[in-house]
Amino acid sequence: MAELPPTLQNILDQTSLKWIFCGGKGGVGKTTTSCSLAIQLAACRESVLLISTDPAHNLSDAFGQKFSKDATKVTGFDNLYAMEIDPTSSLQEMIEQSDQNGGGGAMGGMMQDLAFAIPGVDEAMGFAEIMKHVKSMEYSVIVFDTAPTGHTLRFLSFPAVLEKALGKISSLGSRFGPMISQMSSMMGAPVGDQQDMFAKLDSMRNIITEVNNQFKDPDKTTFVCVCISEFLSLYETERLVQELTTYEIDTHNIVVNQLLFPGAGSNCQHCNVRHAMQQKYLKEAHELYDEFFHIIQLPLLTEEVRGPEKLKEFSKMLIEPYQAPV
Repeated sequence: MAELPPTLQNILDQTSLKWIFCGGKGGVGKTTTSCSLAIQLAACRESVLLISTDPAHNLSDAFGQKFSKDATKVTGFDNLYAMEIDPTSSLQEMIEQSDQNGGGGAMGGMMQDLAFAIPGVDEAMGFAEIMKHVKSMEYSVIVFDTAPTGHTLRFLSFPAVLEKALGKISSLGSRFGPMISQMSSMMGAPVGDQQDMFAKLDSMRNIITEVNNQFKDPDKTTFVCVCISEFLSLYETERLVQELTTYEIDTHNIVVNQLLFPGAGSNCQHCNVRHAMQQKYLKEAHELYDEFFHIIQLPLLTEEVRGPEKLKEFSKMLIEPYQAPV
């Protein structure tokens, strides 16, 4: 079977896509790839939002512009926006907010403890907040620059974790709601608060269920794996592909970054040895993935890709295969 074109043009052509994730091991160029992909998407889609869920937040560094947890227009673009969020801090804010509003009292505290007793629920609630936030915005496509592999996979399992947790809490609410209300009033807490809380959890569960369904729909969601041509990175990519398959999340693009292309007469021993090693693993990647994946090859550049202009230049290589100088 002929190998698939070595570009990300397929993502630009698939106009039904709503969510695009870029992920891989730390230090392989995920941020550069996600920024470049967002730039290319901005040229053919109505509006693009780039979100970093990596606590290290590299988007600000990449574009040379400060981003926060609110969507900000990227300088030099009319329809490209970026935001940086820390999934774990969102929940803390939510709790502080409910405390300020006088919500909950003793029973509210009990519900919080109950929520936190479910493993991974703090990050998952942060994720729910993000989704609520994102769903209320009208962007044609959203690109996620995710945290290194392990975190990414946790992030993608959140909808399932949350659905389970919220299901438990909602059923508790319907069974013990009247009793909780009674106890709340005895303890002097406002009665309506618990109902509000259950209603809030329920609406959150609906959002999560919807997002979960969208993530599993290959017409709406895809995952771009970014790696470098080394054993560990390739191994990690294979693990990522397997896990994404388990989560039923579509993936059919692999970006191989930082490839060396020494000139024909190069006598740099270091470059030639590394080139030979990279080619060996690149060959393995092709043997593994050629049939179902677009494999995009990007060169190791002599300078950092920082600032909108350099990113624009670099982003062209995602669409037109890089030709190594002879």
